Amino acid sequence: MLDINKIRADFPILNQKVNEKPLVYFDNGATSQKPQVVIDAIVDYYSRYNANIHRGVHTLSQIATDAYEQARVKIQKHFNAKHNYEIIFTSGTTESINLVANGFASLLKKNDEIIVSALEHHSNIVPWQMLCENTGARLLVIPMNYDGELLMDEYEKLLSDKTKLVVCNHISNGLGTINPIEFIIEKAHKFGAAVLIDGAQACPHLKPDVQALDVDFYVTSAHKMCGPTGIGMLYGKEERLRKLPPYKGGGEMIATVTFEKTTYADLPYKFEAGTPNICGGIAFGTAIDYMNEVGFDTIAAYEKELLAYGTKRLMEIENIEIYGPKNLNKKASVISFNIKGIHPYDVGTIIDKLGIAVRTGHHCAQPIMDFYKIPGTIRASFAFYNTKEEIDLMIHALKKAQIMLS
Repeated sequence: MLDINKIRADFPILNQKVNEKPLVYFDNGATSQKPQVVIDAIVDYYSRYNANIHRGVHTLSQIATDAYEQARVKIQKHFNAKHNYEIIFTSGTTESINLVANGFASLLKKNDEIIVSALEHHSNIVPWQMLCENTGARLLVIPMNYDGELLMDEYEKLLSDKTKLVVCNHISNGLGTINPIEFIIEKAHKFGAAVLIDGAQACPHLKPDVQALDVDFYVTSAHKMCGPTGIGMLYGKEERLRKLPPYKGGGEMIATVTFEKTTYADLPYKFEAGTPNICGGIAFGTAIDYMNEVGFDTIAAYEKELLAYGTKRLMEIENIEIYGPKNLNKKASVISFNIKGIHPYDVGTIIDKLGIAVRTGHHCAQPIMDFYKIPGTIRASFAFYNTKEEIDLMIHALKKAQIMLS
């Protein structure tokens, strides 16, 4: 069982007021809040052993290096990667995707094909469009239905010997849809295609096993899962990573440098040029420790309760329209909705005055909004530190906003 009072006490930001109202933070899909242990890890690094890593023989450098590399091992074990050098530190999901896209520029030829899904965040669309423009490859799209689910029959029709890469999110940030990535990976591999899964929205809610999934690349950001911003990871199978050229040039990613020729370092450092976000990496490891201590089974069960309760309460509101899967077992703790006849931005602005933080707009998923022919949605995304009482406050605020805007 989850001790919600104990959990909430771990997050200092939850105690504050916004516009003289208790903060109700339902924008976890954009970024999660940080527990005190993560904040302490950042402060501890800068106050006790701030030093550059890997290059120094002095004591502080060695302490910092050990802490940073221990964090890599924590991430490796959390995602069950086979080797710690299959974990590449990046600035986040977006850079991880761009790293792979940059690498594939040397592997693709004209008329090769990349498949993406209709449910993608812009960060998992634009890099592939740019790659296709530069290589002459073609971008194909897995369509969706009105319930916000991908059409797997259509996906299978898209696959061919021309398919070199399939990219898809694990969970949709716009709708909360949990995609059938096991099926997607299995079918792609039958044609020899690589698969990249965007796990940014999944990792706060579940614990992916990259070996069990047999996925080629898996990416995520620390700030979605109680860690700091500006740090994330790319998991790649060793054989896939070795085929990719370096993404950036500079210090740390080299073996030798002369004016005639440079040779590159081995994994993972080949992809980690320059001084990294050291304290971010260390705090990422701390965040993973914290979430594992709470327990992902516990988190999933509790958030499922919040999703069911929030959906039920929202249905009480007249003219409400909820987007995404009707079957709550097919979605994460995200509810994307509108009140008919009222712009989502107007609703978000009013309920903010009542202390309710939700996200409004297209959520960097404009193709989804175009599919529904809407300008955007109101998105309430729940985390394990939220409560049913907070949902009640949101419902009260929404009803008040509806009266004011009608």
